[in-house]
This record gives sequence, C-alpha cells and structure tokens, in this order.
Amino acid sequence: MSKNITIIGLGLIGGSIALDLKKVGFAKQITGVDQSKEHENEALELGITDKIESLKNAVMLADIVILATPVNVSIALLPKILDLINPNTVVMDVGSTKTSIIEAVKDHPKRKSFVPTHPMAGTEYSGPSAAFHGLFKDRVGIICNSEESSPTAVQLISELYFHLGSRLILMNAESHDEHVGYVSHLSHAISYALAVTVLEKEQNDAAIFNLAAGGFSSTVRLAKSSVDMWLPIFEENSKYVLPILDLYLENLNKFKSYLENKDSQKLFDFIKTANAIKDKLQK
Repeated sequence: MSKNITIIGLGLIGGSIALDLKKVGFAKQITGVDQSKEHENEALELGITDKIESLKNAVMLADIVILATPVNVSIALLPKILDLINPNTVVMDVGSTKTSIIEAVKDHPKRKSFVPTHPMAGTEYSGPSAAFHGLFKDRVGIICNSEESSPTAVQLISELYFHLGSRLILMNAESHDEHVGYVSHLSHAISYALAVTVLEKEQNDAAIFNLAAGGFSSTVRLAKSSVDMWLPIFEENSKYVLPILDLYLENLNKFKSYLENKDSQKLFDFIKTANAIKDKLQK
C-alpha cells in the first residue's frame, strides 16, 4: 500500500530516497520540507517532491517522516517531530551518527515510533540537483537499536529499504558509530587534510594541479563534501573519530620513519600489509 511520505531535508540523500520511492510506487505522495526556499523550489521543479508544506503540516500529513538533515539539526528536530506525529506515523532518520540522536529521545513517550537508520550510500555532491535514481541499490542500510522501536515501525522501514534495493543489517548504535568512524569518517578526515596540504603547497607551485592524476583525484574526492553535513558528524562522533585518527597518525609516522631511515624492508612490508585490503573489499 502506497504511503504519504514527508522528507525533511531535500538534499542528495532525501532527494534520492524520494525519487526511488516514487518510481516503485511505495510513495503515494512526497511532501517536502527544507530550511532553504531555493532547495524547496528546486525539489518541486525536479519532481522530487509533489508539494511543499510547513514542518507542522508536513509531519501531520505523513505515514512516514524521513529526517534527512545534518545530524545536529536532526537531533534538535526529532523531539519536536515526535510531538507532532499521529499515532500510526513512523519516523526515521538517515544520519551518519546514531548514539546522540537515540539519546535525545530515549525518554520521549513516542520513542517506539522512531527507527534510527543509516543508508551507507552517498556522493561528494549536495543539494536537490545531486539526487538520482539508484543511489541505494545493492548498498547496506543499517537499523540501530531495533528493539527500542515498535516491531510495526521496524517492519515498515524495512519495507522502505527493500524498495530502495538495499540490504538491511541490524546494529547497536555505539558499535555503528565506532565502525562507521573507521570506514567513513576517517576517510573524509584524511581527504580534507590532503586537500588542505596540497592547496597550501599550490600557493607556491602553480603547476601542481596540472600534474594531478587519478590517484590524487580519487583520494581527495571526499574533500568536496559539504561542511554543513560533515562538521556536525565529526563533532558528534569525536568519541570514536579521535582514537581512530591517533591510530592512523601512528601508522603514517611509521611510514615516515621507514622512509627517513631508508629501511626498504620495513617499507616493503608496510605496503604489502596494506595491499591485503583488496581481499577485504572484494568480499
């Protein structure tokens, strides 16, 4: 049965969800909300949303509310949304950190209507024009602390992810935040640092970008990602990001010391150890 779906936050993730759910018929009507009027108008023009409403009206119209704002905004908005929903409405978020948002509503009387989720998909682009069909196909969708949500709510959001073409897994929120820190947040931090390093060097060496090849472009690609999205992620997940950064810097310093000491064998062994990542990524 098709659902009335409200999406709060009409960027890459929210917009791509809307496009896919409309395409497969899971969404009867998509109502959009965004703090940017420009994004609201663009989402209407692109056919991402069918209508734009105030937050209050959009929530009260919905069978499912999808919170697709930056994580700090979602944490602030979620209690207000739960205050407004009808008894049968289910709310989900798509944020990259889960512990803080779950903590924010742990005592809310409508907590069981909320399903914390995280689709492991994205690009470095943002805004409604970045949305596209198939972003979530064959990607992992995560539901956290499912036992704290009603079985009916979890089932409905599981169906939503099925229609997006995602493979669902269940995780504890703290475990999620730690592991995503390794596979996503660290990658972004490294990419930002590399971009800043090269931009600083480029001030004295204008030819540097003429020499940039595929390896540089792929490594620094994530540095194009929106500061509005990623600053809150780093701040919310600093408990796990900081130890991961320490471990990364420890290994980077090992690499540096092997090079300084002209220790070819240790450098060889280090690179060969790193090569094993290809086997992990092929699983």
